[in-house]
Amino acid sequence: MKRRFGRRLCCAAIMAAAFTAASASAQQAGPAPKAGKLINAGDVLSGELNAVRGRGGKRDKRIASYQIKSEPRRLPPPNGLCNLETGPETFQLITTSDAQAAQLKNFIGKEISVKVDEVACAVAAGQMSEAVVTKWSVVTRH
Repeated sequence: MKRRFGRRLCCAAIMAAAFTAASASAQQAGPAPKAGKLINAGDVLSGELNAVRGRGGKRDKRIASYQIKSEPRRLPPPNGLCNLETGPETFQLITTSDAQAAQLKNFIGKEISVKVDEVACAVAAGQMSEAVVTKWSVVTRH
């Protein structure tokens, strides 16, 4: 009986030491994350393009919405950091015509670059990204 007690005690001590070490390393604070570089009108935003299904317009019709996941970028004032430490990483592209939607459809799941003309923090409930790009154009590489 004493042999099993010793094994259990040893196992419990090892587990306690492992949990203590894990919690101590989790509590150590690393350097604060840096905010991304500022994005202004005319700058290029690059990242992977994703399709996001949403509803909007008249009669709550399904609309195609697109999102770029990029490195964190700060927005110009008055938008600031969109209440985030580093700035937004996801940018929703608003399409204003069927031609723009068709243009983006070819890039879904691929790396894309767009020239940003207007960008703001997401504020409406239907916006699925941290920031919204309302005016943009695709940059082609030559």
